[in-house]
Amino acid sequence: MVLTGKRLIAAALIFSLATSTAAADRFIVVASATSTEDSGLFKEILPKFKQKTGITVRVVAQGTGQALDTGRRCDADVVFVHDPASEEKFVAEGHGLKRHRVMYNDFVLVGPKSDPAGVADGKNITAALKKIAKAKAAFASRGDNSGTHKAERRLWQAAKVDLENAQGPWYREMGSGMGATLNTAAQMNAYVLTDRGTWLSFKNPADLTILVEGDERLFNPYSVILVNPTKCPNVKKDLGQAFIDWLVSPQGQKAIGAYQIGGKQLFFPNAKS
Repeated sequence: MVLTGKRLIAAALIFSLATSTAAADRFIVVASATSTEDSGLFKEILPKFKQKTGITVRVVAQGTGQALDTGRRCDADVVFVHDPASEEKFVAEGHGLKRHRVMYNDFVLVGPKSDPAGVADGKNITAALKKIAKAKAAFASRGDNSGTHKAERRLWQAAKVDLENAQGPWYREMGSGMGATLNTAAQMNAYVLTDRGTWLSFKNPADLTILVEGDERLFNPYSVILVNPTKCPNVKKDLGQAFIDWLVSPQGQKAIGAYQIGGKQLFFPNAKS
């Protein structure tokens, strides 16, 4: 049948709408640790992924604990987080499929240049935390069940500092992301544990500087997990897996490793290590 006139226009309109709808459906929701957003990493690499695949990534930036809960509620297709113990539990409970290593950086202890607790240039993070607690020097904690907050809690425990009894005006839980917590620490002239990537991208350091780094306990690995489509039938399995495959591919790993601020690399790819 030959289409002419109004029929041709109608057919073209239907085709256009169908094409637009199909294109609009090519997106995934990634519940991610705030550091991947606050550091500027996603702004750098997601356009490269979209150019390669045509898939848009909509990021929900949360603390790791919240991001995993978003996955449990089936409100994300992929989680991109940094707390291995929580990630393994998430997979073991059947909420996610395979855990894929993607990259790492490290945590650093930042604090005022005046360093009232006397921790500068140390390599032992637990010794530094003991000094801060003893001096009751101001400390800003994320307090949001994020990967950074969980790491900080483990370090206080390793330092044998009982926060439940030691807490007071000197220790403040912010309940906020890394960027916001750093801003508060700058205003308070307080110590704070942060991932290096967010610190390097931080635009408001005020009187803060890195005081403790290099302890192996400050290692900070990131992983990506596809939310289990069996438990969550709405998960875009193929599109989510395409994102994971790109992140761990040579192209994705190169894009992560190439991201720098001021000539300093923020994340180190380790998918194949």
